[in-house]
Amino acid sequence: MSRIGKSIIEIPAGVTVTVNDNVVTVKGPKGELSQEITGGITLEQEDGKITVNRPSEAKNHKALHGLYRALINNMVVGTSEGFTKKLELVGVGYRASHSGQKLELALGFSHGIVLELPSEITIDTLTEKGKNPIITLSSYDKQLLGMVAAKIRSFRKPEPYKGKGVKFVGEIIRRKAGKSA
Repeated sequence: MSRIGKSIIEIPAGVTVTVNDNVVTVKGPKGELSQEITGGITLEQEDGKITVNRPSEAKNHKALHGLYRALINNMVVGTSEGFTKKLELVGVGYRASHSGQKLELALGFSHGIVLELPSEITIDTLTEKGKNPIITLSSYDKQLLGMVAAKIRSFRKPEPYKGKGVKFVGEIIRRKAGKSA
C-alpha cells in the first residue's frame, strides 16, 4: 500500500468534513474548500479521523490513492492553519509594493509589473534598508498559493551567475563560474 495513502487524516477542532456524491467539502475557521474524488476512491470518516481506501491494486488506483489523501490533508490543514510562502527579490533596484490585492513589482524592466491577486490570498511586502525586499503570500488554498508564487517567480527567475531574480526564501541557487580571462 501507499505509505501516504494509508496514513490517517486527523480532523482538528473547528473543522468539518462532509462527503456528498464524490465531492469532499472541508469547512474551517480560515475558509471552505471542495475537491471532487474520482477513480473509485472511497472515504471512511469516524470520530475525527478520515481513512482513504482504494478498490484494487491497479496502478491507477494506487496513484489516485496517495494523491487524494494528500489533497484532502492539505484542505484540512489549510482551512485550520493556512499556508504561507515567502519570495525574495535579489538585485539592485528590485522593489515590491502592494495596495489592496494589487502587487507592483520593479524587476529591472522598462515598465513595472502589476499583478492582480485572487481574493483568497493575503499579501504583505517588507522592505528594509540594506536587505532584499520580501513578499509574503498566505492563503488557505495550497494549490492556488503555489500557482501565484510560481507566477511571481516566473517574471524574473534567478540567474546562475549573480543570483539575481525572484527566488523563494531558503532556495539555493546553483551558481556558475564566470568567464576566466
